[in-house]
Amino acid sequence: MYAAALWLYFVLLVGIIVVPGMDMFFVLANALTGGRQAGLAATAGIMLGGICHTLFGTVFVVGLSNVVPVLSKAMLVVGSLYMAWIGISLLRSTIEVRSVGTAARRPPAGIFLQGLLTCILNPKAWLFVLAVFPQFMKPEYGPIGLQALVMGTMTVTVQLAVYGGLALAAGQSREALTGHPAATVLLGRGAGALLVSAAGFALWEALQAA
Repeated sequence: MYAAALWLYFVLLVGIIVVPGMDMFFVLANALTGGRQAGLAATAGIMLGGICHTLFGTVFVVGLSNVVPVLSKAMLVVGSLYMAWIGISLLRSTIEVRSVGTAARRPPAGIFLQGLLTCILNPKAWLFVLAVFPQFMKPEYGPIGLQALVMGTMTVTVQLAVYGGLALAAGQSREALTGHPAATVLLGRGAGALLVSAAGFALWEALQAA
């Protein structure tokens, strides 16, 4: 049961991260203007932001389980509906990357900190954590701390693979995003389908728990 939930989380995570967005553009802009070092510094900052989101999601789940357990079931339903709403929005959207912005050259430390802030201050990321973590982090799966470690490791690994890969091949990555609009539309809608499927599964689990 836990393995199936973890696999679903991984698939959902990959689907969300590969959709072009603020984090991806930040990495590309820095890699294109400052080279691989700048792109990897941006990636590292975003990865630390992912760790912060994981910690927040863990505290939130523990609070639901121990402080207000009655609210937990309601949040499962609300979170499922929110995931479904995001998924449907992506399915109906047309994501086309016409241009990738550039950024002035900065020291790697400054890029790292800006990447961290870019990730942490993204409101959609917070809402996503609130919606997703209660679906996949549950006491019956074992120690919450260990689950957080596994999910956090998965998150930063996927971020490193996707954003780090973009940073190492910034020129080709930019051409792939701007030169193939149909592919980016397909990516967005594929991620939307994943979210809708995950939301349906999570809603079923929530209703059973209720």
